Amino acid sequence: MESQKPHAVLVPYPAQGHVNPLMQLAKLLHSRGLHITFVYTEYHRDRLVRAKGLGSIQGLSDFRFEAIPDGLPPSDNPDATQRTADVCGSTRKHSVAPFKQLLIKLNSTPDIPRVTCVISDAVMSFTVRVAQELGIFEVQFWTASACGLLGYNQYAELVRRGIVPLKGPFDLASFKAHHFIIMVLLAVYEKL
Repeated sequence: MESQKPHAVLVPYPAQGHVNPLMQLAKLLHSRGLHITFVYTEYHRDRLVRAKGLGSIQGLSDFRFEAIPDGLPPSDNPDATQRTADVCGSTRKHSVAPFKQLLIKLNSTPDIPRVTCVISDAVMSFTVRVAQELGIFEVQFWTASACGLLGYNQYAELVRRGIVPLKGPFDLASFKAHHFIIMVLLAVYEKL
């Protein structure tokens, strides 16, 4: 019965390098029998429809596409790339309520299984709070490389030690320190 299927809601950060890995994961989970809802921002859904047609977002009965607003004002150029900092800040502030409303709508639709899991891009952290409020299991998905994750995890320590930010383009001491840190990160990565 359809209502017994696990239902995963996937929320990528709206950029190609983030959407593609989560779409691959969504397809893999769907092939294993999960009901999937893939959530775009309205801006990126509209861009996709303009580029590929309405058929690009028409899924199957158990693989559906939804959209939520990102909170940014409309652009003069509907195909312009949005600034990363603007999208991050705006979704954090303005996407919480629409995402919560979407999950409530999905859970109250009779022919759709209840949402059992939210899998969101780590950059779309607003989803964590919403999932917790609604008692839904939530997983953060990291779309970058493992080496990139190690670097991000150590960034606060690099700042604390004064290694970053670079003090200037020709700061040899900073360059040597960065070179050392990169070598350490690579050594750690090789042991994983």
